[in-house]
Amino acid sequence: MEQKLLPLFLTSSWAFLIAIFAVPSIIRVAHLKNILDQPNLRTVHETLTPRLGGVAVFAGFMSALTIFTDLNNGVQQLLASCIILFFIGLQDDLITLSALKKFAVQLLATGIVMFMADIRITSFQGIFGIGELQIGMSYGFTFLVIVGVTNAINLIDGLDGLAGSMVLIISMTFGVYFYLYGGAAYGNYATVAFCLIGGILGFLRYNFHKATIFMGDTGSLLCGFIVSILAIQFIEMRAVPSSPSVALGVLFVPLFDTLRVSIIRILKGKSPFAPDKNHIHHRLLAMGFSQISTVLILAFVNVLVIMFAFNFASWGNVGVLLMLLSFSVVLSVILGVYKSRSPQRVAKAKV
Repeated sequence: MEQKLLPLFLTSSWAFLIAIFAVPSIIRVAHLKNILDQPNLRTVHETLTPRLGGVAVFAGFMSALTIFTDLNNGVQQLLASCIILFFIGLQDDLITLSALKKFAVQLLATGIVMFMADIRITSFQGIFGIGELQIGMSYGFTFLVIVGVTNAINLIDGLDGLAGSMVLIISMTFGVYFYLYGGAAYGNYATVAFCLIGGILGFLRYNFHKATIFMGDTGSLLCGFIVSILAIQFIEMRAVPSSPSVALGVLFVPLFDTLRVSIIRILKGKSPFAPDKNHIHHRLLAMGFSQISTVLILAFVNVLVIMFAFNFASWGNVGVLLMLLSFSVVLSVILGVYKSRSPQRVAKAKV
């Protein structure tokens, strides 16, 4: 399927316009109905702020997806899963749900794309000498990838514009490669990526510091899930050498942050799900950087790692993984893994 730039531009523009026009109405309704995020000791914002920005992202993404996108090759099942995740995220933003209920819905959404659309990782492509995966291992590993990436995006949503910027960079990277190399099997995922890009851009207009609306779980769960599916299809497309390791590079900042804080909590004898101020954006704020500077630094880091991952993909999966691991160790040392400086009022620590 030959992709054209103009349809992708129109798709992204549609999603952008829907999202950017939806946000003011959502803000107004949220204030009228008192659906607001309360400031506390773990937040930067000092005023009551709506947390339903994901509704605008969903509106832009879904309307563009249903109008402009070929729903074959698993996109129809992705759409169904997104609708399920949207409603559970919305419910959580309105009344707060237990982690178990949210996990159960993530399990359902993941099952839809895995079993009904057969979207899964079928091979490690030589990592640690492992090639094609047995069917059970394929489903199990794919489940871990989808849930892990979805929650990594949810956890990185701690500063104005941070999660949106990460999703934007990741979606643009995958979208360009689907456009260039997707062909008949994966070309329509370029449109999926550009639908998300448009929706995120419309939302970010109101989400950068000082934000007048937050993404909320409605947006972070939705965006994380879509990004995880894009990553899996990118790996399966095998358009670049070492595509599993390159995909990790594309997702570097959210995955690094999630793994790092989990390891620190475990080493301290705490639950990996216990909230604290050890997230990467907390550490940068504690070093004295402003919110805007922190977001720009993390965006730059992610872009830099993406460039390295693609440029050195010929090193093989192990070579790229070692590069990512080395950079992670250096970055962890810079952030001061085991040292806790006097806390400032930093962004909300999510679990």
